[in-house]
Amino acid sequence: MATSRVPYRMTSRRTPRVVFQPAAYRGMQRGINQIVDAVRPTLGPLPRVVAIERVGWDGHPPQLFDDGGLIARRIFELPNRGEDVGAMFARQVLWQLHERVGDGTATAAVLMQAVFNEGVRYIISGGDAMKLRKHLEDGMQVVVGQLSQMSTAVEGEEMLAQVAETVCHDPPLARMLGEIFDIIAEYGQLDVRAGRTRELEREYVEGMFWEAGVFSRRMISSRPEARAEMQNAAILVSDLDIQDRRQLVPLLESCGRARIGSLLIIASRLSDDAAALLLGTSRDPDKFQAVAVRMPVDSTGSIAAIEDLAVLTGAEPLVREAGSSLKGFRVERLGRARRAWAERFRFGIVGGSGDPRALRQHIASLRQLFAQTAELSDRQRLQQRIGRLMGGSATLWVGSESQASIESREELAKRTAAALRTAILGGVVPGGGVSLLSCRTALREKLARCDDPDERAAYRILARAIEAPTRTILSNAGYDSGAALAKIEHAGPGHGFDVTSGQIVDAAQAGILDSTGVLQAAVQSAIRGAALALTVDVCVHHRNPAKANRP
Repeated sequence: MATSRVPYRMTSRRTPRVVFQPAAYRGMQRGINQIVDAVRPTLGPLPRVVAIERVGWDGHPPQLFDDGGLIARRIFELPNRGEDVGAMFARQVLWQLHERVGDGTATAAVLMQAVFNEGVRYIISGGDAMKLRKHLEDGMQVVVGQLSQMSTAVEGEEMLAQVAETVCHDPPLARMLGEIFDIIAEYGQLDVRAGRTRELEREYVEGMFWEAGVFSRRMISSRPEARAEMQNAAILVSDLDIQDRRQLVPLLESCGRARIGSLLIIASRLSDDAAALLLGTSRDPDKFQAVAVRMPVDSTGSIAAIEDLAVLTGAEPLVREAGSSLKGFRVERLGRARRAWAERFRFGIVGGSGDPRALRQHIASLRQLFAQTAELSDRQRLQQRIGRLMGGSATLWVGSESQASIESREELAKRTAAALRTAILGGVVPGGGVSLLSCRTALREKLARCDDPDERAAYRILARAIEAPTRTILSNAGYDSGAALAKIEHAGPGHGFDVTSGQIVDAAQAGILDSTGVLQAAVQSAIRGAALALTVDVCVHHRNPAKANRP
C-alpha cells in the first residue's frame, strides 16, 4: 500500500474532497471505533445501558438501550466526515445482522473492531490488503466450520429457557419464552404485545389464525365474547369481490340443499348489501350461520393465503384472476374444518379437513424455500406460513412498571424469540465466548502449515480477535480479562468464566449457551465487514452546501 500520497485534495468548496491513504484508514478507524465503543458495554450477562437522546423531543427523557443493533441504528451521523464513513459502515453491518437474526450484534461489533484494527496495522507496515482480505475470509470459514462441529441440538423447555436467558438476561421472560417455544416449536406463530398488567402473560391459540377479520361487526356484536364460533364449518376460499347480493344466492342455495349448518366465507370484498343478506340468513344460528371474513393479504397479495387455506381445508379455491365466480356453485368446492372462528381483526381454523399427505408436502416445500431464502422479510413471511400450517400459535403480553420499560421489554422479547428460532433450527454451542476460544486451535494449526506472509498474518489476526468477545464480557462485569483468560486456559476446552458467580465452569453444563446460527452470523458479518473495510483505499466526501464549513 503506497503511503506517499497527500492525505487529501480539494479544488474548491463545491467539489468533492478526495482522501487517500493513510488518512482514509485513520478516519475510518476512528469512526468504527466510536460505533463499537458505544455498543461494547451491552455485551454479556451483566450489561450496562446506553442512553440516547431523542431527536426532536426536547424535554423528554433519553431512550435506554442494551441492544447493539438498535444503538448503532440510533447513531445517524458523526461530525467529522472521515470518521462518519467508518461509523456508517459499521452501523450498516450491525443493523443488517440485527434484522437477519435478531441478536449477536455486540459480539460482531467487538470482533469486527479487533480484526480491522489489527489489519490496519499489518497493511500500513507493508501487507497486501486484497490478499489479507481473502485469507481472513478463508479463516472465517474455518471458525464457522468449527462452530458447526461443536453444535448440539436444543431439547426441552429448560434448555430453551437457558438459551433465552443468554440473550435477554431476564429470567422470568426467559422461562416464559422457553415454555412457549417448547409448545409452538421453531416455526410457530408468536404475537408479542404490550401487557395489560406488570406481569408476563401468555395465551395459546388452538389451530391457526390469520390477521384478517369480519366484514361487518354485526356478525359478532350480539355475542358476549365478540367472536363467532362455527362447528363443523364449511369454508369458501376465494379472493372474489362480492358486490351484488344476488352473487351469493347460488352458494346459499347449495348449502341449503346439502344441509350445511355453518359457512365461513373468505373473500376480498363484500358489499353492505351482501353482508345484510348473510345476516338475514343467520337469524337462527342453530339452523344456519354464515360469517364473511377478509382474505389475508401481504406484500405478495392473497396468493399465499389462498394456497395455504386450500391445502389446509381441502377447498377448491375461487380465484378472480382465473375467471372464477359463484355462478352455478357446487358444494364440492367448499373446504371443511372441525371448527372455525372469527373476530373483528382475526379469524382462525381448527382441525382442517385437507389431505394430510398434501399438507405435509406443502409444508416441506415451504421449509425448503425458507432454507434457500436470504431476504429477511421473505423469511419472516415463510416462517409465519409454516407456523400457521403446523398449528402452533401463542400470544405473549409483556408487562412492566412503566410504559418505557414495557416498550423496552417488548423489543427484548422479540429479539430473544428470533434468537430462539435460530437456535432450534441450528442448535447451540457453549456461550460466553467459550466456543470462539475453542476455535483458536484450528486457526493455529492452519497458521503452522502455511508460509505465505499475508495468510499467516490473517490467521494470527483471527486467533487474537476471537478473544475479544470473552475479554469484553469479563471487562463489562468488572473482572480483569487477562487474569480470567489465564484461568480459562488452565481449565481446558469447554470451560469459561461465569461472571455472575465469579467461577470457572463447564459452560454447557452451567447452561451458558449461544445459538449456533446467531454466533455464526455474527462471525461472518464481523470478519467480512472488517475485511471489506480494509480494502478501502480512497474516500470521496461530497460537499453539502448547507454544511460547507464542516471539517
